[in-house]
Amino acid sequence: MFSKNREKIFCIGFNKTGTTTIEKVLKDFNIKLGNQKEAEVLMPNWYERDFKAIFHYVKSATAFQDIPFSLPYTFIALEQKFPNAKFILTVRDNDEQWYNSISKFHSKLWSSDENVPNVSELKNAPYRYKGLAYEYVKQVFNTPDEDLYNRSILMKTYNNHNNLVKDYFRAHPEKLIVINTSNKADYFRLCDFLKEKPLHDNFPWENKTSDIK
Repeated sequence: MFSKNREKIFCIGFNKTGTTTIEKVLKDFNIKLGNQKEAEVLMPNWYERDFKAIFHYVKSATAFQDIPFSLPYTFIALEQKFPNAKFILTVRDNDEQWYNSISKFHSKLWSSDENVPNVSELKNAPYRYKGLAYEYVKQVFNTPDEDLYNRSILMKTYNNHNNLVKDYFRAHPEKLIVINTSNKADYFRLCDFLKEKPLHDNFPWENKTSDIK
């Protein structure tokens, strides 16, 4: 059960790696999650590496996922600030699967559902604030405007993030768990990591198409 004295929990996997499913698991255990709308507008703070603003927001709850927690380097600042925190890295079966998921999802949200969004569509997307969608793609993946969803660049960024997370926690493996929500056994591993009794026999599936997940 939720306790105000519980250590922080950060889900640091990239968007579209099952973070909504992890959110559902945490809610099932009555663990208080941060307000995602408030968190996502901290994207500019992340880009400027102003982690103090993120630290202040973290006071609001126990567990956090998606932007800015899913972004590269945030986990390093969080681990330094909260040395007893637990970190959950969600991954897909492979980088190709992840790329197809995020590109199709963004196409559905902000374009024709057939083509990936272009510069104009992202800059005018009404998500949290106008321009956030464009900032996300440019600041995280640093792709050129003429090829915003460059397959090789996005997959390289995804792999680099996952590898950096795993390498960073090599000396403290007890702080990190790597989870693939398509693996039934990982649900029980996650419950053990959180020191919670399993409530299901697999991950509860959930998806919210209104969020960048």
